[in-house]
Amino acid sequence: MIRARIRKSFPARAESAAFSLDVDFSTSLGVTVLFGPSGAGKTLTLDIVAGFVRADEGRVMLDEEILFDGATQVHLAPHARHCGYVFQNYALFPHMTMRENLNFAATCAGSRTRKPRLERHRKVNEMIERFRLEDVAGRRPNEVSGGQKQRCSIARALIGEPKVLLLDEPARGLDAPLRAELYAVLRQVRAEFGTPIVLVTHDLEECLELGDEMLVLREGKLVQSGQPVRVLDQPANVEVARLMGIFNILEAQITALDPANKTSRVRVSDFELNGPYFPGKLRGDRIWLCVRPELLTARPRDGKPGSNQVPVQLGRIIDKPGGVRLEFSGGIFVDMPRAEFEPGRHNKEWIVQFPPDALRAL
Repeated sequence: MIRARIRKSFPARAESAAFSLDVDFSTSLGVTVLFGPSGAGKTLTLDIVAGFVRADEGRVMLDEEILFDGATQVHLAPHARHCGYVFQNYALFPHMTMRENLNFAATCAGSRTRKPRLERHRKVNEMIERFRLEDVAGRRPNEVSGGQKQRCSIARALIGEPKVLLLDEPARGLDAPLRAELYAVLRQVRAEFGTPIVLVTHDLEECLELGDEMLVLREGKLVQSGQPVRVLDQPANVEVARLMGIFNILEAQITALDPANKTSRVRVSDFELNGPYFPGKLRGDRIWLCVRPELLTARPRDGKPGSNQVPVQLGRIIDKPGGVRLEFSGGIFVDMPRAEFEPGRHNKEWIVQFPPDALRAL
């Protein structure tokens, strides 16, 4: 487990804005995902943990070992930190075969994990078999596919038996089949090696697919943490909801609160909606109402709107795998199966239903 308190600043320069990283976090024993947009500080955080970049202040611990401590000037070299690192570009030696890349990693393992020659040979063979590299073990990186390079890179990072595996956007640039293959490999790593994983990504689906814990970074700050499904269900604020990129975010005002019945009424534009009780909010408060597109339903308009229904005009149809996303007036998005949408495709006037329990106040 990693426990880190990190501060690192870069001053403004010609054609370069200032940036400051200030985070305090712990990782889980499973897969911890660093999530955020480009420039949030995700890779910088990973590089500080790995020892490639020295923080200005703070402390980084791996289990009970201090990797960095600004107060006592402790800063272990990367090779002494027992961290396996998988780079975005794989960083395999181009002049070596797949097997030679693994042999080099086994030979250069630290004193804690370095084994006798025969044991290293056995370990390399085991990793080649586990990561299905038997048919390409004698080829160089430019002679194999992206997925094979990815598997070799992960095998190389694990061959020294690290205490944690760090991956910097491992699915970047992979097509759908290779991405699915990568996810299967990482699930295999969790099941067979039991090595904790810290993974950088800006892909929400990747968080949900792999993550046990999610750390959301924005502009060098940790803005929310928790299980991915919990963060998805209840973003901490508007900025996090927007970072997730899958929310309707609507300006609203609370017109009624009933703590006894755990209900509320909110006004959105010219319409009022029933919602859940919002603890800590007062009647008259202006809020951002947040609801995911897949939780809304829509149908062509055929009469006067009912309870929690809003009349809208269809503006745009966005095709998605297995369905469509409909963009309506007022900035409202609804996801629905294609079979349900097709009969009403030519209608412009629609009704959107807001389930009360799906509404979140930010």
